[in-house]
Amino acid sequence: MTNWTITGGTVLRDNALRPGELHLAEGRIAHEAGRGARLLRADGLLVLPGIVDIHGDAHERQFQPRPGIGMPATLALRDSEAQMLAAGITTAFLGVTLSWEPGLRSIEAWRTLLAALEAARPWLTADLRVHLRFEADNLDALDEALADIAAGRVHLVAFNDHTPSILRKLGSEFAAAKYVERAGVDTARYRALAEAALARRDEVPAARKRLAAAARAAGLPMASHDEASLADREAFRALGAAICEFPMAESVALAAREAGEAVVMGAPNVVRGGSHLGWASAAPLAERGVVTVLASDYVWPALLEAPFILAARGRLGLAEAWALVSANPARAAGLGDRGALEPGLRGDAIVVDPGRRAPVASFCAGRLAWISAEGVARLEA
Repeated sequence: MTNWTITGGTVLRDNALRPGELHLAEGRIAHEAGRGARLLRADGLLVLPGIVDIHGDAHERQFQPRPGIGMPATLALRDSEAQMLAAGITTAFLGVTLSWEPGLRSIEAWRTLLAALEAARPWLTADLRVHLRFEADNLDALDEALADIAAGRVHLVAFNDHTPSILRKLGSEFAAAKYVERAGVDTARYRALAEAALARRDEVPAARKRLAAAARAAGLPMASHDEASLADREAFRALGAAICEFPMAESVALAAREAGEAVVMGAPNVVRGGSHLGWASAAPLAERGVVTVLASDYVWPALLEAPFILAARGRLGLAEAWALVSANPARAAGLGDRGALEPGLRGDAIVVDPGRRAPVASFCAGRLAWISAEGVARLEA
């Protein structure tokens, strides 16, 4: 393995940005240069911990670039990893929705992605993990999901519950189009499947308990998604879900923070200046310490952009804002070996041009995983 020294840049360490060098040796951050270290000059650049994306489903666009049009899974994964690395993401939890729906979010699509990910492990440089977003009414897939958790194929479990809202939206031809095109069936067939799934609603509480028990047995973090009420948060907390993901009410987020739990919202919300669904604005909540983690949600580059936007607002320094995309998500996911540039931790670091807010190089586990043309010009023997 090639060792590296990144010199001349401004390094984020101990929650502060200071001039210095960063050494990567034998896959980890080191106190001093390793044998035969190559040099990357980072004059005028920032050296930051690699981004940890705890929730993102942008990979779905690679698997299905147009509604109903699929691409080979190996190609889709390769393209996804390349885009993530070019966005500074070194650890990514692929948000894979396992639903009763046909098509992109079906059990067949789930199996395809898991198989492709396993086959791709030898050539992956980013740490790609599986965030199982289990749809509450998908009871027929529960046993398979439990088996995949036990087999170590899942790294984070989230409780989804979209079926009731989907059925409400099917009354609108415009809103229904998104779902039926993604599933590859007509509206009548899609509605019948949704109604059949919802008809078994009384079985959901027991299924959730089984899912939570499996996650606990495997030592996996758990998240609850789109919680609308304090009762929802209390119920999922009782199951062991300590990550409050995209709360629909500020009171829910506040209750989670009072309990010491992580609160996740989308980086695109910060970049766009608000939620695309009309929900709470993430930036002021992050400034108040209510939102503790930003996720890519559906746009990978937003994760790098968001901390710079927060810093420019003047309430948070860049070091504080960067914790929202590195140290905090790593902690929430139980990954104590990354999220900071401290000796002994995994060698995940990115070099960033602060003027353009653009990555210049990405290192994963001490390996140079991606580099721009500007970065190549800064390499020395």
